[in-house]
Amino acid sequence: MTMIKQKKQLIEIGVEGFSESPAKMNIRSGKFSLTIDEPVMMGGTDEGPAPLQVLLMALAGCLNITGHEVARQQGLTLKGMHITINGKMNPAVFLGSPVKERSGFQDIRVKIDAEFVGVTQQQINHWLSETERRCPVTDNVKDATHIDVEAHTVSLS
Repeated sequence: MTMIKQKKQLIEIGVEGFSESPAKMNIRSGKFSLTIDEPVMMGGTDEGPAPLQVLLMALAGCLNITGHEVARQQGLTLKGMHITINGKMNPAVFLGSPVKERSGFQDIRVKIDAEFVGVTQQQINHWLSETERRCPVTDNVKDATHIDVEAHTVSLS
């Protein structure tokens, strides 16, 4: 029996952001840029999606890419996907209230309407399980990822 060894290869993905106001940041990654902002009621100018919206957008995009790749590898014909994601969170922690809840989403619901050609329910269930397991954003949201946050200050005279 021949065993294929997977070589551990890490790729690094980076972003860089510049604060334009307390609620608005311009972010770049590679050749792409994005403005992240808050709605007016949260102190922003509503000129871009809020950070939590971007997180859910990233989850939808990653599930789409992963779902199509898994379908290709499984020999399934996937014509398209419609993904709806809703997250529930309590903003009290972010706003400084002394509650014992976490500051992020308490619950995220994902609904995928996938358009397949000639597949069984068993194939769809296997595809969905693999898509969820292999999606990097799903993995980062579901499981603890070490994050090291440092602050470097600059004093202005």
